[in-house]
This record gives sequence, structure tokens and C-alpha cells, in this order.
Amino acid sequence: MTLSCPLLPAAYRLVLRETVGSTNDEAKELARQGAAAGTIVWAMEQTAGRGRRGRCWSSPRGNLFASLILRPACSVERAAQLGFVAGLAVADALAELAPSLGAFVCKWPNDVLARGRKIAGILMESERRTYETPAFLIVGIGVNLASAPPDTEFPATSVADEGCLPPAPEVALEAVVRHFEIWTQHWQQQGFARVREAWRARAFALGGPIRARLETAILYGRFVDIDQHGALLLETAGELRRIPAGDVFPVT
Repeated sequence: MTLSCPLLPAAYRLVLRETVGSTNDEAKELARQGAAAGTIVWAMEQTAGRGRRGRCWSSPRGNLFASLILRPACSVERAAQLGFVAGLAVADALAELAPSLGAFVCKWPNDVLARGRKIAGILMESERRTYETPAFLIVGIGVNLASAPPDTEFPATSVADEGCLPPAPEVALEAVVRHFEIWTQHWQQQGFARVREAWRARAFALGGPIRARLETAILYGRFVDIDQHGALLLETAGELRRIPAGDVFPVT
């Protein structure tokens, strides 16, 4: 299959691949070799795609798989906020491309939901220049356009599964990058406050009960908020816990 070349803002450079193991792995290797910020690895298919915590990410043709190289001149903690930037960009792109699906919801930290099911995921990976600053950041984006994996831990869906004509991957990539550029400018000019406000307006289960799965524990409580750095604030067992990383699920 010949890849159609999407139209991207001038600051972005596209690296086209028919098939890769993982666009994130490909992007990391290019970043180590000196690839500039704004380089995007885009493939029609992944043979070893993965999500957070190394979980397998089903990667058939017809969906969007892309990884963006960034070199933010900031702390590692601040750079992590770009996951929320990416989440908003994907949600806005999908709202533009599939408006009949209604509101798209952001699930902490980096997923996007349609009608209560996961339609997109974002995988952030980095290597550090120093303890405090990243040498580069990879923002991996997977969007279920034509199909969704069955039997996932959190129910998944796709644009097609929801009864809409799925956009071509190159059309989706154009929209995601365009909205990513818009939200990145907000983040750079106004800090995390503008991003946080918009993300909270779309947040899954904000104010309600959730199950938070951490590296070594599972906590139940009320999703109170995200703080000024993007960490989840969970009210549990009579105290407010700050959770910088984990997964959240509804309590049924």
C-alpha cells in the first residue's frame, strides 16, 4: 500500500513507514541519532505496538499509529504535561472528524473515550539529558479509526464501530497534529492552567468514585481533581492522596 502524504504545519517533518515494530521505538532511535523536534514517525501497521506499562496495543491497518519527537526545554515534570496537550488534541481532532459521536472524554492520564469506551491512547516515553531535564520526549498516539481490539481490560471502540465512516489515517493525522500545535501554543504561552481547565471540562469520572491502580496497590476513592502538575488527587480512606502515575477505572 502506498502511503498518502498528509499536509502538516511547517514545523513538522514526516517519516513514512509501511510497517514498523513500534512507531515509538522507531522515533526513539531517530531521536538518539539527532532527529529534530517535530519529527513524526507514521506507519500503516505496527507489529509490536504497545501501550502503557508495556501492554500490547493492537495495531491493524486502517487505524492511526504515529509518534512525535519533542525536545522541550523544561523540566521532566513539566514536559509530562504534554500528555494532556496530546489528549486534548486527539479529542478535538475526533470531534472534528466524527461529530456525530458527541463529546469525547479524557481519561486520566492519557486516554480518550467515545461513549464510555477507549478510542485512543497516548504513550509518553523519554530519555533524560540530566536528572531534571529530558534529552527528548516521544508522544506516541494510537487512534482506533477502522477497528478496535476485542476483550480489552477497559472496553474499546473505534469510529467505525460507533457507526461512523472512519477517516483515512492521513486525514486523522493532519487533524491531530493541527490541534496538537494549537494546544502546544496555549501550553507554551499560558502554562498548564489553560490546558488543565480544558482537560478537566472533558474529564472522565471527575468528582465521582474510581478505582486507581498503581504500581504496587489498588486504591478506591473519589476523583477530586488533577493538580497544577497533572497528578491525580484521590480522596481515599479519609485522606487526600496525590498520584503521579497509574490507571483509573470506574467503580460499578
